[in-house]
Amino acid sequence: MTTKPKAERFRIRKPSGEARPQVQTPEGTVPPGGSQQEQPIQAQPLRQQSQFEDPATESIRKEGLNGRQLRIAKRVAEKEGLPFSSDYEAVKVLRDRGIDPFQKNNLLDLVTADKSEKIALPQKVATAQLPVEQVGSESAEMSPAERRAREISVIQRDLTRRRRRNTLMLTLRVFAFILLPTFVAGYYYAYVATPMYSTESAFQIIKSGGVGGGGGGLGGMLAGTGFSTTTDSIAAQEFLTSKEAMVRLDQDVGFKEHFISENIDPLHRLDPDATNEQAYKVYKKRLKIGFDPTEGIVRMEVIASDPTTGVKFSEALIQYGEEKVDSLSQRSKENQVADALISLEEAEMERTKAQEALVELQSSTMLDPEAFATSLRTQITGLEQQILEKEIELDSLLDNLRPNQSRVSGVRSDIARLKVQKQDKEAEMMAALASGMTLAQLLARIQMAQQDLAARDAMFQTSLEEVRAKRAEASAHSLFLELSVVPVVAQDASYPWVFEDTLIVFLIMSGIYLMIAITGSILREQLG
Repeated sequence: MTTKPKAERFRIRKPSGEARPQVQTPEGTVPPGGSQQEQPIQAQPLRQQSQFEDPATESIRKEGLNGRQLRIAKRVAEKEGLPFSSDYEAVKVLRDRGIDPFQKNNLLDLVTADKSEKIALPQKVATAQLPVEQVGSESAEMSPAERRAREISVIQRDLTRRRRRNTLMLTLRVFAFILLPTFVAGYYYAYVATPMYSTESAFQIIKSGGVGGGGGGLGGMLAGTGFSTTTDSIAAQEFLTSKEAMVRLDQDVGFKEHFISENIDPLHRLDPDATNEQAYKVYKKRLKIGFDPTEGIVRMEVIASDPTTGVKFSEALIQYGEEKVDSLSQRSKENQVADALISLEEAEMERTKAQEALVELQSSTMLDPEAFATSLRTQITGLEQQILEKEIELDSLLDNLRPNQSRVSGVRSDIARLKVQKQDKEAEMMAALASGMTLAQLLARIQMAQQDLAARDAMFQTSLEEVRAKRAEASAHSLFLELSVVPVVAQDASYPWVFEDTLIVFLIMSGIYLMIAITGSILREQLG
């Protein structure tokens, strides 16, 4: 049992309305535009196909043409209106008429002439129908090769005309959007713009001698370099570029009045009733300031229409910067003075308390405890001396062989009385006073109070010296602006740069035009 194949057949041309010659094959009658053109692909035996073909067609078959070439030849023959019975017959007929169906021009003719067939693939640009010249009866007598040559010449002329038109439009667009704005900008920079003069200056912020010195560690290592005043330099830079500096410069020198003058061109001129915000925009453009942290130098450039006015602006801004930098440490100086005053007041209070404690101890029992204690010590010392003398006298009397007993008794009585007197004085010194303390304790407390008072006096003197030093430091300038480059009146204008500014305008307009052109091209391609 044999199963029939179920595969679908493709590339089967629908039969057209006009009748075409049919070819008799062993399998049946097949129209020449049907499956006959697929016979070379179906690998039928050469013997069966050659029964109905002449030797010329047989030679074309032996050339080994593929299916695509045969289909192209068939389409060319149909276009020329030539009769044929097979694909190879179409190639033979075309060659007999002097037409090579496989040339590029013929393929182009097929694309432009086939209007009735639907285009399967998406096309970027629809094929335009080319105008054909009407030459009357001569076109009917013209050969296909001559007619094809004439159509090619018409296409070439149309392409040339389109190319010239596109070139002209491109030239006009480049002139209108690039060259004309560049010319206008160059003319403005060269003949209309007001010449501006640049005044350059440079300064660095340094600390006065003795201020901030003595710091150890990293601060001491950086004390003599530009890094020690980096924050102050940055603060000065920020202040000079602020609106506050612009307002003060306008009040002192007349910044707005200078740029409102009629000598300034209209694009850079300020309105007579310009606000501070509008003037500040001009101020930021006319003041260029920068700080180099490695060298610690602040470089400033002031641009004005008058070189003398530019020098005035520079000098005023340098003065403002110096005052601002000095005021940055003013608050810390005031705080230091206030702290020193508080320390002085505390030291004075402690000193007063120590004095009061000493006075209280000294006047608690007697007028002068130290003098009283000294008197007692002196008396005790005198009694001890007398006792020593009497003992010596007694020894001398006892050294006699027959001492006088009355004298010995008298001396011994004196010694006893002196010892009793000494004991009384010692008991008086060790006796408790009215305050409950002994004289020795009172003297010790008085001595401690005197030492405390001496320490408080030393602290008071130290605080007093610190207050004097802080006040002297606060009244002196701790930071200074040392000018490295002094502002000098310029003789030649520095701005505008005619060539550079014009070139920048050209590059900007070229970039804008290219961006718009590329965007439009992409949109046309996507939407077309």
